Amino acid sequence: MSTDPLQALDDPDHPVLTMSQAADLLGVQAAFLRSLDSSGVLHPHRSPGGHRRYSRHQLQLAARVRVLLDDGHLLSSAQVIVQLQDDLADARAERETAEQERDAARRELREAAD
Repeated sequence: MSTDPLQALDDPDHPVLTMSQAADLLGVQAAFLRSLDSSGVLHPHRSPGGHRRYSRHQLQLAARVRVLLDDGHLLSSAQVIVQLQDDLADARAERETAEQERDAARRELREAAD
């Protein structure tokens, strides 16, 4: 176990940013982040006092949604597009893994046959 108290800052899912910090980094109003929370796009962590805390991962998601909204998509369609993009990326990664496993199995079979 690490004794470095700052190690959590390296975790992209660790909620460290306040709403105002997150809004400032994204160049949006806090109301935009609240709307993403109320619509279910983001699920920020809540501090013991009830304040929203955002992770880097959540800011990346919010930025992706913002680009789609700026392109004229509705929030509901932007949410679906982001989910489909993520699903496609996951499927491509799974396919790549399967292809690597297939190729390794073929090499083993060829080596066993020789």
